[in-house]
Amino acid sequence: MSRAESKARTRAALLAAAERIVARNGYAGAGVDEIAAEAGYSVGALYSNFRNKEELLLALVSDRANAHVADAAKLLAGGPDADPMAALSRQLVRVADADDLTLLQSELWAYAVRNPRARERLSAGMRGPHDALSTLVGEQRARDDETWAARDDEIATVVLAMFQGLVRQRRLDPASVPDDLYGRALTWLFDGLSVPEETS
Repeated sequence: MSRAESKARTRAALLAAAERIVARNGYAGAGVDEIAAEAGYSVGALYSNFRNKEELLLALVSDRANAHVADAAKLLAGGPDADPMAALSRQLVRVADADDLTLLQSELWAYAVRNPRARERLSAGMRGPHDALSTLVGEQRARDDETWAARDDEIATVVLAMFQGLVRQRRLDPASVPDDLYGRALTWLFDGLSVPEETS
């Protein structure tokens, strides 16, 4: 294994451990010693990859958000017989019912809005996933040969907010977010964005 591969493996293990620890103990209760031990590494290994706990958790949120956008891209490219809205609904259900990212995002949001430096870093870390989603929206628009009444980046912002909001609502009150609601909500959104072709 190369040095770069070893570093990437260590980083991935630390991120996964941090996700579990924060889900269990919250942001304030997640110590670097515990995160390193959970990952099977020394605290020194943690600090060789991340400057501090804040940087580690900000990287975790960005990393997981990028993974969700990549998953969504695969679902949208599923083929002519695929039902992308149903697949995206299933993705939301998986995240809401089993993924600890929601808890971490909530913790970091509360921390960041009280800490201007962390807020700037969290915003910067989320630009990558947002831009990737904006690109995905543009590709879907081109495939559908649609004209929409908003920019791709604006649509990406709303889609992200819908996803995060519905995930949190389902964690709080599962019955209020049926399994297919996200796909239906996306359909409502995109139907409303379509600009009718002019008739002569």
